[in-house]
Amino acid sequence: MIRFFNEDVPYKLPQKQVTRQWLKQQAEQEGYAVGELNFIFCSDEYVLQVNRDHLQHDYYTDIITFDTSEDEDRIEGDVFISVDRVADNAAQLAIAADQEMRRVLAHGLLHLCGYGDKTDDEVSLMRSKEEEWMSAFQGV
Repeated sequence: MIRFFNEDVPYKLPQKQVTRQWLKQQAEQEGYAVGELNFIFCSDEYVLQVNRDHLQHDYYTDIITFDTSEDEDRIEGDVFISVDRVADNAAQLAIAADQEMRRVLAHGLLHLCGYGDKTDDEVSLMRSKEEEWMSAFQGV
């Protein structure tokens, strides 16, 4: 089950049901079933505190993904998304905030599918998968 929560900011995800279906389909195409998957929309400050408390990182980020899966073929986890960072990124990229939010949702789920973004090669593959998934959203 894919659920969306707000922590300390009011945010309403557009096309919530379509987005659930899209994420589930994309995970299935990667060979995974979706179990308990929570996307938590929050502020920069909230994500910063999660970053400090759980990862010992002291910087802002748009997303933090925690994998709680116990089965290799099942995705479960908590994905914290800074609505502030997503809005800033969208403005810098001159794209709609909804589009950037979908990309960040895909990014978090791709992490849970095993994709990384630490090396140049991983970043390149991650961006390619994000684009592939974004294109698939149009067809849902």
